[in-house]
Amino acid sequence: MATEPPGTGAEPPSSDGRDAADEAARLALARARDGARKKGLTPGQPGPRRRRPLGDHAPGVVHGAGRDPQPVASTMEQLSAQLGWGRSLQVGGVVGRWREVVGEAIADHCVPETFEEGALVVRADSTAWATQIKLLLPQLERRLAEEIGEGAVTSIQVLGPGGPTWRKGPRSVRGRGPRDTYG
Repeated sequence: MATEPPGTGAEPPSSDGRDAADEAARLALARARDGARKKGLTPGQPGPRRRRPLGDHAPGVVHGAGRDPQPVASTMEQLSAQLGWGRSLQVGGVVGRWREVVGEAIADHCVPETFEEGALVVRADSTAWATQIKLLLPQLERRLAEEIGEGAVTSIQVLGPGGPTWRKGPRSVRGRGPRDTYG
């Protein structure tokens, strides 16, 4: 006589109530697994997410609206457009890419210090390079206009190397500095 697999109903009920409860649990688990497979779920995969009840929210507020993940680039573009940061971000990009914008030779000897309200302040590492940058101002203005846009840079001030300072902190006293230093 061929034996059938357990749970098909062909075997006689067990006299022990514990075996019957175990068998009922196995059958329920098998039915649940079959149902999950039919839905396309596999073991270890999270089930469908359930929405929480809305609760007491203000009328007219859609719960969860705008919370879907968005690409960072498009979100930042929208934010900069809303806050009017477009020009400032372009200028910051040029200052951050200074070496690419002005070239290796100039970037080795000249760095941007500030850019406020259209006025760019550039510091050269020697007086010779400061003079050279002043001669190259038309080319530099044209290059910046290509990168940022026409009219963004209204003036360029070229500074030479900074001299030594006697100022030692934010609360120093104004004046000529120590006068007996050089003997």
